[in-house]
Amino acid sequence: MAILLGCDSVELEFPTKHIFDDVTLGVNEGDRIGIVGRNGDGKSTLLSVLAGELEPDDGRVTHRRGVTVGLLGQKDALDDNATVHHAVVGDAPEYEWASSPRVRSVLDGLIADVEWEGKVGELSGGQRRRVDLARLLIGDYDVLMLDEPTNHLDIRTINWLAAHLKTRWAAGVGALLVVTHDRWFLDEVCTSMWEVHDGRVDPFEGGYSAYILQRVERDRLAAAAEDRRRNMARKELAWLSRGAQARSTKPKFRVEAARALIADVPPVRNELELKRLAVSRLGKQVIDVIDATAGYSDEETGAFRPVVSDATWLIGAGDRFGLLGENGAGKSTLLQVIQGKLAPVRGRVKIGATVRFGILSQQLDELAPYMDQTIREVLSHYKRLYIVDGKETSPEKLLERLGFTTQQLWSRIGDLSGGQRRRLSLLLTILDEPNVLILDEPGNDLDTDMLAIVEDLLDGWPGTLILVTHDRYLMERVTDSQYAIIDGRLRHVAGGVDEYLRLVAAAHDGTEGAARAGRTADAAASAAESSGAGPQPSGLSNAERQRLRREVSSLERKMESRRAKLEELEAALTQIDPTDYTALVAKQAEIDAERAEIDGLETAWLEASEQLEG
Repeated sequence: MAILLGCDSVELEFPTKHIFDDVTLGVNEGDRIGIVGRNGDGKSTLLSVLAGELEPDDGRVTHRRGVTVGLLGQKDALDDNATVHHAVVGDAPEYEWASSPRVRSVLDGLIADVEWEGKVGELSGGQRRRVDLARLLIGDYDVLMLDEPTNHLDIRTINWLAAHLKTRWAAGVGALLVVTHDRWFLDEVCTSMWEVHDGRVDPFEGGYSAYILQRVERDRLAAAAEDRRRNMARKELAWLSRGAQARSTKPKFRVEAARALIADVPPVRNELELKRLAVSRLGKQVIDVIDATAGYSDEETGAFRPVVSDATWLIGAGDRFGLLGENGAGKSTLLQVIQGKLAPVRGRVKIGATVRFGILSQQLDELAPYMDQTIREVLSHYKRLYIVDGKETSPEKLLERLGFTTQQLWSRIGDLSGGQRRRLSLLLTILDEPNVLILDEPGNDLDTDMLAIVEDLLDGWPGTLILVTHDRYLMERVTDSQYAIIDGRLRHVAGGVDEYLRLVAAAHDGTEGAARAGRTADAAASAAESSGAGPQPSGLSNAERQRLRREVSSLERKMESRRAKLEELEAALTQIDPTDYTALVAKQAEIDAERAEIDGLETAWLEASEQLEG
């Protein structure tokens, strides 16, 4: 297998941080490499070094003669005064680029909605990103290096990009290196992984899922070795600590060996986890959106422009919904309606009296008033103690569990990175103890490890959750059901993201009937499997497995909620006057009904689990 480029014994150090220490890597023909690691560990720097845009302090980077490299950075170098036409194809004559099927596919897939002769400086951030990506993808490069290519892209465009990269080269030809926090994208496109950490780059075979399995095994072996080493250290320390006089008589080599064991013991890693916080009690009435039409008036003509029409969405206690839609489809408008901030021109919205919203916006507007304050000053506005997992703990301790060090608590909000601000904003939102949580792109600026922490946090969220994200992995991981806005209409997509993509494709191609036929076929296949006529559970489709996983997860949360309610009822029973037989009988009836409900949920959980496990 021919090597295209590589680096040998590369070292790099910035004024405040050591980035790479003796790193040796090679990129071969046919490689499709995903690069992961914590924010700030050097993923983007690695691409710059390999592309030849950044010189290492030591070592060398080599490219095979004639190899061409295309690099998509996180920031573009587009000319604001140039037209989109010129930014994408330059001065190439129209017959050249218009006759290329690949160029036409890229233009249709990425910038079909962007004015071809419009100015780059007048584009939105998302449009500008797509123009820069189109500029790169129409080029004929041997190696493509993409730094966060899915930023600002909606799920449909991310799906298109994955398909394009998978078919761009024949097997064994070309090479792709991609840095992204989108785990679905990594699994879909990449066949190997590089993990950047602690000045090193560790290679792994397979996509993101295979990488996680290998990393868990590596960490298990490392933990076992560390346990053995610590046990030896404790024995040596115990031996050394038997009195100062005794220590002075011990063999010098034993003392030095014990000190060597202790000297390189690393600090304990941050506990990157956050237990469930108590939330305000949520009544039966949460949010009912009924036949609502909402939009905005045109500033020039004053004419009303509907964005979402005749939307009906009944949101109950403990529901976990995902909201899908292309950029500009109306997701933000619908969220405004749900919160009662935008009144519909038709229909109605009913918000329960006990509802307390917690909002994490995409722009993190919630932090705007605090930009000149330190983290510690911001936390001083909140309660000093919270009950977490049955124990009292402070907001500072909770923030440390989300990856902040004690020293960083004195940092100004304005000096924090995007990922740090998002983690802080998420914690502050939860510290307000809402019972309806609305999250708009909570995964932006977070690395894959921190995304897993956020998912663990959301798994334990006991209230109602509404999530808007273009991260397909995150969407399918933490929500039980999805709704989508397509052509201004809100609709439930029972088949999840796969059905949504079919519907969007049908809407774009004008083949709604084909999509409906596909859904009917899926429903028939599902019914056949349920009746035993179709494939056995061991042959479940990916979509069916996803549905069962969501069902199992939903049932587990419902059982947990019901058990908590049962405990409350049983506690209330003990407080009733023993002579008040009417009240005792009524309360016992509630308890019996709750137990019956839990039994039904447990039965459904067992059935779904058995189907999933085969």
